[in-house]
Amino acid sequence: MLRTASPNSIFNIYKSFGGLLVQEHLKPIVLKQLPLLTRNFFTSNPRMDLMEFFDDKKNWGAIEVKSGRSWKKEELRLKSNSDLHKLWYVLLKEKNMLLTMEEEAKQQVKLFPSPERLDKVEDSMENLETVIRERNKAYHELETGETGERPGKVMENIFGLKYYYKMCEHALPKHMNRKWFEKYKFFKYDRDVEEFLVKYREKLYLNKRREERKKFYRVIALLNRFPNMDMAALKEQYPGVDIEKAKLSRKYRPHFGSQS
Repeated sequence: MLRTASPNSIFNIYKSFGGLLVQEHLKPIVLKQLPLLTRNFFTSNPRMDLMEFFDDKKNWGAIEVKSGRSWKKEELRLKSNSDLHKLWYVLLKEKNMLLTMEEEAKQQVKLFPSPERLDKVEDSMENLETVIRERNKAYHELETGETGERPGKVMENIFGLKYYYKMCEHALPKHMNRKWFEKYKFFKYDRDVEEFLVKYREKLYLNKRREERKKFYRVIALLNRFPNMDMAALKEQYPGVDIEKAKLSRKYRPHFGSQS
């Protein structure tokens, strides 16, 4: 009949022999510290704190901050995709900083210096996105024969106003998708809606007519004050105004010179 060794006997054997081997033959191993083969990579000036969301301290309290113009589409078309990708995040970082400074100025009840900087950044981001969309469209047309843009069509909402509806895929068929029917309600003939559209179009027409008359009288006022002004420049600034008709108006009375 076989006997099994108890845990205590095994421990005693290890203590008598294993400990002796460790003391005589086992020596401590010293590990040398290897140099770390790393390289720091930064795309902008690193600060590593919340000051990334604030402008440079030299611009704090300034009345005006000098800045350049926005990026044009012609310039962005010369950039590579990698450069456009980097430029997008530079503009996004600048936009976040300007929005933070604008909100801080509101809380401090102070004027935000040079608010046109935010418009320039947004204009640059819009132009950059347009260039990227042009490249994607050209690539998809070359590879697949389609634009690759999200399909859509002009629809009329529940009030009869037209808007561009962007199509998308859904997991459920159209006749089974209740959420889609609740969210998107298109135009159906209704007498009240027709009356609303008539008054709405009338309001748009009156606003347009009022704006045209305002520009017409503005041209007459300029002609009365500066009768010898450059007519080509005036026509370029107000292309929808008939200058000859403005000169025939009764309100056209130049301060000096004869009426022509």
